[in-house]
Amino acid sequence: MDRRSRNFDALASTPLRKDALAIAEAGYEAIDVGAAFARTVRLEGDELIVAGTAHPVSGRRIFFVGVGKCAIAGAEAAERVLGARLAGGIALDVRGLADGRLKRIDAFVGTHPKPTQENVDATHRILSLLEQLEERDLVILLVSGGGSVLLCSPEEPFTCTDEGVLFDALTDKGATIEELNTVRKHLSKARGGWLAKAALPAEVIALIVSDVPGNDPEFIASGPTVKDTTSVADAEAVLAKYGVPLPPGGFIETPKDEADFARTTNVLFLSNKDALAAMAAEASARGYAARVVTDTLRGEARAVASQIVEELHGAPPKTALLYAGETTVTLGDHPGRGGRNQELALATLGNVRDGELVLPFSSDGRDATDHAGAIADSETRAHARARNADAAAALTAHSSYDFFEATGDALLTGLLESNVSDLIIAIKS
Repeated sequence: MDRRSRNFDALASTPLRKDALAIAEAGYEAIDVGAAFARTVRLEGDELIVAGTAHPVSGRRIFFVGVGKCAIAGAEAAERVLGARLAGGIALDVRGLADGRLKRIDAFVGTHPKPTQENVDATHRILSLLEQLEERDLVILLVSGGGSVLLCSPEEPFTCTDEGVLFDALTDKGATIEELNTVRKHLSKARGGWLAKAALPAEVIALIVSDVPGNDPEFIASGPTVKDTTSVADAEAVLAKYGVPLPPGGFIETPKDEADFARTTNVLFLSNKDALAAMAAEASARGYAARVVTDTLRGEARAVASQIVEELHGAPPKTALLYAGETTVTLGDHPGRGGRNQELALATLGNVRDGELVLPFSSDGRDATDHAGAIADSETRAHARARNADAAAALTAHSSYDFFEATGDALLTGLLESNVSDLIIAIKS
């Protein structure tokens, strides 16, 4: 069986663990970008059908541009679906590409979670391609998480290095994704609607893979194809809230003219709702009463952990509670290694009861580390005792990675070609 969880068998030491991991696998399967592209985009004669809408393509050039953690997966799917109709394109991703996988689309690898000159150079290539398009041209533009960092096009004297320092400061202070991307949109001439403007007069169909709770396209990858409703003043207010200095040279205002977006159609392509629906179906098939609690989970990871455990305690046997969203972790001066999913799992560990299990995991396979997430249950506590791993001390130090590395209860998937926010399974036998 082709599983995303590389250590499925090692982790599946109890029936409850096996069920939780199978539910997670169903979620991962549902957000496979290649399969979703084939379902959403197809050629029928001289028409390109995208999400049920027909676009005439006779005499037109079709290009693909992909940005984010799903860009290369989307590019491969575009080449399969469009074949010789595809005139070319660019995919800017955070992962490498084996030679020969793409024939018509140029692939570039940028850095994440901090931008570098590689990101700047690749972004300029994308802008150059879009700016050369003609009115008859059609662009399929796949936007996915990670695109904010990749689409780095600063104005001097601000640099990509300055951006990395600024976002370290905001992240450490617990800024939300909406706050982070409000700032990002006003630091680059490729975010906040700038790609839509650059592509004019060509037609753009933007397929958006949402990694933002609530699925507001304006904040997904900092909305490169969406009219921005925030302003420079909003970005300045975010910095003021967290006591972070203004960037050198100040902020850039985003395009506000409706005409800049007249030729762009934005389509929500994939979101955490797709994962949650598949997870609920798998849980039900395994005999659980499945309930999607929320797809917009927010808050400090430790506080959310307490909420989830209390809801699990109050649920009847054979219940599966499902959540999606993005928590935050406010770090101290000398934090250890870990991510918000592992921190949430660690925070539940002291209170989860026998016959209960909590599995928070990242949909892209990387919870700020090479762990995708972690299991919290009585087995984890037993492993911790056997290895003298102190959960309370690890939580205080924000060193969840080292704790789950020691206990062997981390979920390992490798970097995946999907990204729709974090997912959480809370089940009881």
